[in-house]
Amino acid sequence: MKADVFSLEGKKTREIELPVVFETELNPELIKRAVLSIQSARKQPKGNNPKAGRQNTARYRGWRHLPRHERTINVGHARLPRLNNRRGLLFGRVAKVPQAVGGARAHPPKAEKKTKEEINKKEKKKALQSAIAASALKELVGKRHVLEEKISLPVIVEDTFEDIKRTKEILKILGALKLSADIKNAKSKRRKKAGKGKKRGRKYKQKKSILIVTKENKGVYKAARNISGVDVCTVKNLNAELLAPGCLPGRLALWTESAVRALGEKA
Repeated sequence: MKADVFSLEGKKTREIELPVVFETELNPELIKRAVLSIQSARKQPKGNNPKAGRQNTARYRGWRHLPRHERTINVGHARLPRLNNRRGLLFGRVAKVPQAVGGARAHPPKAEKKTKEEINKKEKKKALQSAIAASALKELVGKRHVLEEKISLPVIVEDTFEDIKRTKEILKILGALKLSADIKNAKSKRRKKAGKGKKRGRKYKQKKSILIVTKENKGVYKAARNISGVDVCTVKNLNAELLAPGCLPGRLALWTESAVRALGEKA
């Protein structure tokens, strides 16, 4: 399986042989498992203090043969733990139980709960390979991105692309490679979220656009990070979530030539 390598001006320069990973069979279920595993690993454990609502003098004495001022059974009152009181236990306020003011929660979140979805290493690797192969299927990529008719996938550009340090130049090159239509579409889909998340640093929802994959972390990282919907990563840090955001495979990816070669060595 061969693919074209383009210059920064969008002209075809040569052909290269693609790694075998691009011929991997598509497995959407496995990709979804891998993405959910990555997302669940980011969750921070949270839970209540086990003593919360219980740090008081409340107690319940359910015996019948007690002095009247200590009795809490068969006296026409709720059989619940009450705070110690000078006039007697019965006159104390109900505490400790969930239905009492300031009482313990019934089933609070527990920090020891296991929230990460586990996945085998071989399955995770297979999911990544399947997601890489899906990025070269035009029918699949066309469902979630705006593509021009004449474009061929995967899109590979020469290595000098990694050294570019200006956003304006990146946009010009993406236009020459016939990828600017998808960036414009992603920019138009940026919208405000509903709810309180707007007050907590999550004001906007942004559609995903191109994924730029390089071999090394160079100038293109800072140049492309401010373009709407564009993500940049190295081959080393590539994962199923970047290639299948929302668990849906078929993301439009732009590869540098050295990144494709490194991908073959990695596989």
